[in-house]
Order: sequence, then structure tokens, then C-alpha cells
Amino acid sequence: MRFSAAALLLPLSVAACQPGSVQQALGSESGTTGQALERAPSGLEQKVLTVRTTAGQLHRFTVEVARSPQEQEQGLMNRQSLAPDRGMIFPYAPPQPVSFWMKNTYIPLDMLFIRPDNSIARVETAVPLNLDPVPSLEPISAVLEIPGGRAAELGIKPGDRVSW
Repeated sequence: MRFSAAALLLPLSVAACQPGSVQQALGSESGTTGQALERAPSGLEQKVLTVRTTAGQLHRFTVEVARSPQEQEQGLMNRQSLAPDRGMIFPYAPPQPVSFWMKNTYIPLDMLFIRPDNSIARVETAVPLNLDPVPSLEPISAVLEIPGGRAAELGIKPGDRVSW
């Protein structure tokens, strides 16, 4: 389950974000968005997303796009596994501070908080079922969730760039 910074003051409320188009929310370094794929079993749209490290490495993930407040609230809850090259992206338009938690989330996740310029602001590994908020610490355009530990394994760090 996901919640906005305002939800910290209202414990029972959930984020009501205003998702925009993929290009509006994140854009792309190359000027094109990721390749559209078949819908995921969850019913969400899927896209190919890339992370380019400052060392020049390119890492590709197939991500489900959680656009609506309901899709974002559900996120990756109740999933038992996530393949190493899979993930979920949560776009926010306009950019805003957000916080995520791991309610009913059974797998560890890396949360990559993405700035409006498509650079990664921070990477946090979240513990399954932990209800402590993981805040963005600044306004962001998207959050990418990938399997826990994968960012460190691939050398993905703040300052790296995301496109989809």
C-alpha cells in the first residue's frame, strides 16, 4: 500500500495522486517512450524501462505501470515473487513528495525515487510487511520498485538515469 506525505498526518488516508501520461510523468532521454507490451496478469499496462548508470551500464526491466490511485494503493501487495528483470512504476504528475510502506507486501523491494529530470534521487531497500514509511525526501515524478537487493547487485545508485 502506498501513501502520500499528507497521509502521515492522517493515518487512515491513502494517497490520491493525479497520474499523468507516461511522457508527462517521466519523459525519456531519447525522446521516445518504452515499448508497449501486453498487459500483465494483474491487468496493468507493461512497459520496457531502462536504467543507465553513471558508469554507462544499461539495465532493462519490464515494469507494470500503476497509474490510478487504486492501482498505486495495491502496488505489489500479496505477490509471492518478482523476477529479477521485472518491476512496477508509479508515476506522479505533478511531481510530489511521497511515502511508501510494505503493508501486505511479502517480498523485499528496492524503491528507486525518480526526480522530474529522470535521475534517481535515492534508493531504499524495503523490508517485507514493514509499516514504517519510506519517504521520497523531495518531490519526485515516479517510484520504481524492483526486487530487493537488485539495485546494489547491478550497481544502480542515485544520479543514474531512468527512461521508459
